[in-house]
Amino acid sequence: MSKRKNPHIGSSLDDFLQEEGIYEEVTAKALKKVLAWKFAQAMKAQRVTKTTLAKRMGTTRAQLDRILDPENTSMTLMSMVRTAAALGQRLDLDLAAR
Repeated sequence: MSKRKNPHIGSSLDDFLQEEGIYEEVTAKALKKVLAWKFAQAMKAQRVTKTTLAKRMGTTRAQLDRILDPENTSMTLMSMVRTAAALGQRLDLDLAAR
């Protein structure tokens, strides 16, 4: 019996995720986890509670919980910008070639 070669040897993780059809989903989840972590770090450094941040943003604590949830990728660009601004930060986005 001959061994079957692994078709993924030598390919990148991006290539594998694209072949599996999950590249965009995985990328969105990873980016949201990083953003949620950065928001949490800024809140901690400034000693800002969720309730205080929600008031600054003019939103509810429940909405802020969705924004800070690292698994919830459905937040809008406006929500990201408003959250950053309420923490005295700005959100920078970049578009890069693969």
